[in-house]
Amino acid sequence: MVLSRKNQESVVVGGSDGFERMLKVTVLEIQRGKVRLGFEANAGVPVHRSEVWERIVAGGLPRGPTASRSPPEQRRPMAHPTSIE
Repeated sequence: MVLSRKNQESVVVGGSDGFERMLKVTVLEIQRGKVRLGFEANAGVPVHRSEVWERIVAGGLPRGPTASRSPPEQRRPMAHPTSIE
């Protein structure tokens, strides 16, 4: 799937046909060939850059804390957006 989005436009994953919204990705800035993306996800949904995810899957990095997760209905705000470069 390929989607085009302009600055400040979003894509939502889930949230239809009985599915709870799991992930919202917003284009925060487009500048000099770089795109800054903001991620808002349910507390139980991990969000990683692809190279970090590949190391986790390969066993090179811990998957992160699981004991202190918030209930799934809570959302992590985009207060500190993640830059993908």
